[in-house]
Amino acid sequence: GRVRWSLPDPVAAAALTATAAGGGLALAGLAPHGTSITPRVEPPSGTGLHTGGAYRVSRHPIYTGLLVGGAGVAVLRRRPGPLAAWVALLGVLHAKTRREERHLVERFGADYERYRERTPRLL
Repeated sequence: GRVRWSLPDPVAAAALTATAAGGGLALAGLAPHGTSITPRVEPPSGTGLHTGGAYRVSRHPIYTGLLVGGAGVAVLRRRPGPLAAWVALLGVLHAKTRREERHLVERFGADYERYRERTPRLL
């Protein structure tokens, strides 16, 4: 079988908490989008700037939730592969947020700039 390391109970509990909290944050970030959610970096036409709910704590709560939850899952898997995959996801989402934010500034201008000043990118 695959080599796995052991997890102290507090670490396992923290990883489970991160998994649940990350999933909840990602779902809360999805909610205001309804059917307009898209994997593209350009905001869909006709949509407004979301700044309430989960978007009060993070400019990218879906990605933040995926990263927090993914970190919990990677730790719980107790192998290097899932941790490496999480690091790759971090890199992809970091690049994607930078591209998305350029489009958001183009689309929403000063409104997005003010939002960006008061709200962290991830957490």
